[in-house]
Amino acid sequence: MFIYPPNSLILSDIVERLGHEPLTMMGGIKNAKTRRNRKAENDDLLFEPKRGLRYAPVEVPAGVRGRLAVIGNLIESADAAIIMEGGDFGFGCGGCARTNEIIPYIVSQQGIPYVKVNCPTDYETAKAMVKKIRDFLAGLGDAT
Repeated sequence: MFIYPPNSLILSDIVERLGHEPLTMMGGIKNAKTRRNRKAENDDLLFEPKRGLRYAPVEVPAGVRGRLAVIGNLIESADAAIIMEGGDFGFGCGGCARTNEIIPYIVSQQGIPYVKVNCPTDYETAKAMVKKIRDFLAGLGDAT
């Protein structure tokens, strides 16, 4: 289950508590470090910014391409996604506006089921968000 923003501990915790595996930035970086330590000869390193060219043109800053190299792999390995919208400017992947614009587009182009939820502003909207996520995950069944 890909979660956006990919560093959201709250979404990660909700997804995990509901019995699914969250695909997060922290997990992607951990897996890349593990692969790097094994030094497999034919293994693509997850950190290679040129992998980000699959998702954005060369004119896009290297930082955006680098983030997309990590996040794109997470999206490609996901069976479904949760996208949180309406967060503060600094909310998300280091507050990178370009990355934050591209990721939902990549998710929609991947052809996987996804749900969009609004960033909660109070207790009631937080409860509604959790219910929407729970209903979405229940509708997926054992597919993820």
